[in-house]
Amino acid sequence: MKTGTMALAPDEAPSCSSLTTKELQQNWRAVKQRERPVRLLFEIPSTRIIEQSLSRHVVYEIVVMRSGSFDSRRVSVERRYSDFSRFHHKLLEEFSEELEEVLLPRKVLTGNFSPEIISERRLALQDYLAKLYAVRCVRQSPHFAKFFTEQEQKRGHSLLRAGQFRPAVEQLQTALEIEEKLLPWQKPTLVVPTLSALAVCYRDLEEPEQAFAAAQRALPAVRRYGLKPHRAALLELLVDVGYQLGRPVAQLQEELTVLRDAERGEVSSRSLKELVVQEFI
Repeated sequence: MKTGTMALAPDEAPSCSSLTTKELQQNWRAVKQRERPVRLLFEIPSTRIIEQSLSRHVVYEIVVMRSGSFDSRRVSVERRYSDFSRFHHKLLEEFSEELEEVLLPRKVLTGNFSPEIISERRLALQDYLAKLYAVRCVRQSPHFAKFFTEQEQKRGHSLLRAGQFRPAVEQLQTALEIEEKLLPWQKPTLVVPTLSALAVCYRDLEEPEQAFAAAQRALPAVRRYGLKPHRAALLELLVDVGYQLGRPVAQLQEELTVLRDAERGEVSSRSLKELVVQEFI
């Protein structure tokens, strides 16, 4: 009686000579699956028409997700065609040769709001984002990250300045989730302004655990890349909130003291909130 082939652990794998061609192919596919690099995928699953007093326009929902690893976080932003157009022209200023064959779908002058035209444009823009991402210098460009996060950052920081901390958190959290997906191709400092703003919001919402966690996540990149004003301000918040939570903060306090003594006159004495309100104005 022939029995099925049992999957073996890596340290129990048989020699190649004892495997059939089919088993070799299956093993090779399994290895390739484990080693598949993480990529970003962009889907535009839906659109909606926004009616205003004197005009109307279409917005496209862009879902950003990772492939090559399990990604359960569905995060999306909405952009108009005009946003795509500004983005494309900024990229052309820097990468005209690299983007010679990557074309933005043309602006439609008539029939803009017909279901057929909207559907065609939706798929074309989705394909456009995939082609942009395939160009290494583009996906590593700050312009690429800004396209997906700058609007949410500006709204979040504006709400923060207005004291509307809960809706600010919603906007900032969306920006953070996309930034985290972009991190393999962007500098870790990308998340520092977002995490700093979240720490400020949570502190003013009297949610010290979340404030401490956000500031703590921002600190390693700040240390590594020498962002001195943010480093001092984050340490100050961590020490203050840490005392409130009963956390051990002696090392953080010592780091803050050493930083200020060593960089006297050079390190900003502004609080994290004072730094954050100046961002994205």
